Formats: sequence, C-alpha cells, structure tokens
Amino acid sequence: MDVPGFAHNITSPLSPCEGMIKDLSLDAIQLCERDGSKAQDGSLTEEELPVPQNIKISNITCDSFKICWDMEARSKERITHYFIDLNKKENKNSNKFKHKDVPTKLVAKAVPLPMTVRGHWFLSPRTEYTVAVQTASKQTDGDYAISEWSEIVEFCTADYSTVHLNQLLEKAEVIAGRMLPFSVFYRNQNKEYFDHAREAQENRMLPSVKDNSGSHGSPISGKLEGIFFSCNTEFNTGKPPQDSPYGRQRFEVQADVLFNPNTNLYFGDFYCMYTAYHYVILVLAPKGSRGDDFCKQRLPLLDITNNRFLTCKQVEEGEGLLFHHAQDVILEVIYTEPVDLALGTVAEISGHQLMSLSTVNAKKDPSCKTCNISVGR
Repeated sequence: MDVPGFAHNITSPLSPCEGMIKDLSLDAIQLCERDGSKAQDGSLTEEELPVPQNIKISNITCDSFKICWDMEARSKERITHYFIDLNKKENKNSNKFKHKDVPTKLVAKAVPLPMTVRGHWFLSPRTEYTVAVQTASKQTDGDYAISEWSEIVEFCTADYSTVHLNQLLEKAEVIAGRMLPFSVFYRNQNKEYFDHAREAQENRMLPSVKDNSGSHGSPISGKLEGIFFSCNTEFNTGKPPQDSPYGRQRFEVQADVLFNPNTNLYFGDFYCMYTAYHYVILVLAPKGSRGDDFCKQRLPLLDITNNRFLTCKQVEEGEGLLFHHAQDVILEVIYTEPVDLALGTVAEISGHQLMSLSTVNAKKDPSCKTCNISVGR
C-alpha cells in the first residue's frame, strides 16, 4: 500500500519546520532503553502486543524514507503508537550520540502503513542507518504498554537529488559576482605526476574518481571520474595565480580545447571549508561521452553561453570563442575525459605551494548559511 503525498509523516517536534507540513502523525519523541521490557517509568510490564515483522524500507531519499511491516492480528486494535528506533550504523548504543538534542526514537501515532519518516535534522545523505520498531498502547494514566523490539534492519540514505542541487545552485548564483575573462584552464601537480603521465599513461592525464570533498550528499563524490582543472585569474593581471596548493608544476591548455559548443556544462556542488572562500564545482563533459551520460541523470545542466559561473560565447562567426569565469567564487572544474599533455604546456610556477588551501577531501562547514540547504549536509 502506498500513501499519496505526505498523508502519513513522522517528524520531530524539535524541528524548526514544525507545523509547516500538514497531517503530521508524530506526537512525541523520547529516548528509552532498547530492552523492550518496561514502560517508560518501569511500572508497567510488557503486554501481548504484536511485534513488527518483515520490516521493509523503500522510497529512500537523502532525508526521508518509507517504512512498513507485517503484524499478527492479536491485540492489533489496541495499538495506538509506533516506536521507531533510528540510529547511525556506527552508533552501537541508541542512547549515545554526538548531538544530545537529536533524538533517535520517534514516537508516532498508529497510522496506515507505509508511513514516511522525514527530517533533515536527524537524517543525513549517504549515511548508513539501523532501524527497529515496537508497537505500543497508550494507557489511561499516560504510560505505554509496549511490544518486544522487531529485528534490526539496515539501509543507506541517498545522494542529493537534482531538486536539492538546484537549491545549492541558486545559493551559489547569489554570491558568484561579476564575470572576468580567461583564456586557459590549468592544473597543478608535482613533477612525479607528470612524469608518470608521460611514461606510463601514453603522455596522458587520466580521469580518477572524485574524492569526498564538498557537500556530504553530492552525487559525484566517490562516483564521477574526471580531472580537476582551475580557471580563476587574478583580477589585476587577468592571468592564473602563481601560487597553488597542489604542486609547482602546471599544465596549461587553451580554454577552447576543453570547453566549446560540443561540451556540456553541469553544476556539481557549492561549499566552503570554515573560511570566507566559497567553492563551486562544475563538470565539463563532451557531449555523448560516458561522463556526460552520468551527469545527465544527476546534475543540473547549465547554458554554456548564459550562466553565473563559466561561459563560452561565439563573438562573431569565424572569430573564435570568448570565455568568462565568476570572480567571487573559486571554480573547481572537472573534465571527464583523458587529456593529452601534447595539447598544452607544462612549466614550473614562480610562486609557492600553499598546502593550507588544498580542498582534497575537504569537509564542508555545516553551519554556513551561505552554502547549506535544509537537507542533510
């Protein structure tokens, strides 16, 4: 049985969104021992209520899921509430958790199943959880008679959807700033990286799986293969900066080699690392490539001639292309295909290797109001 819309939802009364979603079924949240033997004050012993069996989790998103189960008919009419014990998988004790104001036990009025559990304040994307269920009967004195706990089942929440990514996109557009011209993409690495590309990879830089930097719910982290490039320029020179956190050797390639009308441009992420700098991840994928197919299903597609981050425009027919990048965000551009070193040049930069600015596996600041949205971080 499916429930249309949000007919039967569980949510937390601690949520700042309380009262904004209609037909909520949760009336309290509590924490209790997982022994299933006593009511809350220890005065009532367990009565014969049916134990939930064959728990099924479905319709999983980054901050919600549907849950249903089977029950024996005995005393079914006495059930007034369900207790749902939800924990991150690594959390072995349901009463121990990092944030004391984030409960793990949801107490919901008994409603037709399946029901939707929704809440970004206790569900995070790409996170493994365990869940178990009790049935309960509220007594005249306010206490509960409860069943034994069900079996424990495991599930993992999903990545951000395109709806969530579009919310991030809109936030990033607000602070992107004016557009500055640029002419090259560049990639800094150490000398050994480029030596290996020449000697073992047929003079090519090869795509690798993106690390876990940025938003925890990003659908490209740990999945999309590509090569990171930069394109930001110094406003006073119009040229790439001479410092880099990634190495003293720099590969430069003309912008039109990677970015042209035969390339699709996708928005990938927006984040910061507890600093004033904000980063926007963009993906360049040649049309029809494997990377393009991956992004089409997961990321917002941008108009290459008209967006707030990175543009490619034909000036006059036969006169080449003009390129611009946003001034007020640091762009991290992922190109999804191999790149031959013969297409550009490799040279040593004159500046410093500023390791503190590296974004490798960087954790997003979950408290930043500029780059976070109201789903799991």
